[in-house]
Amino acid sequence: MTLFYRGKVVTTGMTEAPAALSAFRMPAEWEPHRGTWLSWPHKEASWPGKFAAVPGIFARMVRLLADREEVHINVAGPAMEAEVRRFLASQGAGFGSVFFHHNPTNDAWCRDHGPIFVQRQSNGKVEELILDWDYNAWGGKYPPYDLDDVIPTRIGQEYGIPVHHPGMVLEAGSIEVNGRGTLLTTEACLLNPNRNPQLGRDDIEARLRQHLGVSNILWLGDGIAGDDTDGHIDDLTRFVDATTVVTVVEEDPADENYEPLQQNLERLHTMCDQDGTPLRVVPLPMPRPVVYQGQRLPASYANFYIANGLVLLPTYDSERDGEAQTILERLFPGRDVIGIDCTDLVWGLGAFHCVTQQWPAPEP
Repeated sequence: MTLFYRGKVVTTGMTEAPAALSAFRMPAEWEPHRGTWLSWPHKEASWPGKFAAVPGIFARMVRLLADREEVHINVAGPAMEAEVRRFLASQGAGFGSVFFHHNPTNDAWCRDHGPIFVQRQSNGKVEELILDWDYNAWGGKYPPYDLDDVIPTRIGQEYGIPVHHPGMVLEAGSIEVNGRGTLLTTEACLLNPNRNPQLGRDDIEARLRQHLGVSNILWLGDGIAGDDTDGHIDDLTRFVDATTVVTVVEEDPADENYEPLQQNLERLHTMCDQDGTPLRVVPLPMPRPVVYQGQRLPASYANFYIANGLVLLPTYDSERDGEAQTILERLFPGRDVIGIDCTDLVWGLGAFHCVTQQWPAPEP
């Protein structure tokens, strides 16, 4: 397979027919990581009036993650790297496990523009492949996005990892896998004509099965209020082990999230994994509405990030944060669940899961 970036060959590798891609799988997020990818925030328009608080939240993330795994940060170039290094040092973040990459970006949402790493066993070794799905900033909402769109291929070029382009718009925040063959997504996002108007549900499912090593695709309905991604699954329902999901629920019938979240909950209670085992469904509360400048923000406890020995939990609501943390501590007994206030970060319409992308470890 020969791949191109801006007209130049950047990496070569796989020569198999597309059907062979099904031998690769996307590991679950709780499986061991080599590291976490971030794109350092720089677009003040994503957090108008609150941008100054955002780098500090990223710095705390880096400090916590770097104690447990590598942290890879995309920056525009040497000047930005030097600036971020100074800032991280001032915030007490070490650099032993922090690596900078001169990959300019349009914005900071690395979950959606970053690489999806998939793996397969071959001759007793683990091979990895980067999937570079097309990216159009959630249906063309926030141009330009040309720099973000090529981030996975640039990373593949730097590390000599083969890159495959599936030829479909997909953000990683719109899919959730258990690493065993089951994938969760939403109709509101993947079937939205602002992504792949030429593809129907069957076409989309075929591409997911071919590239992510899944056989069982489960569809929820709508997302939460304020979500500009058209309903990403990572604000709704997350696998915490191979057969257990947490899913956010709203207790107030007058809240606009109540009905769609109840409908998703009803669907989940009818769903099974790839082996026919019914999913264990654990409700997770929603925080009370977070509103800024009259706009309902997509604050959700489901937007946590799972790292080695750690779960980063976005917090928003002193009365409900503790309940969400207790539920996740029970579900992740081997990890520290650490809450960080994200009321400023979510003004950009995303939280920890939206700004991170895991790099699975190479071990079998």
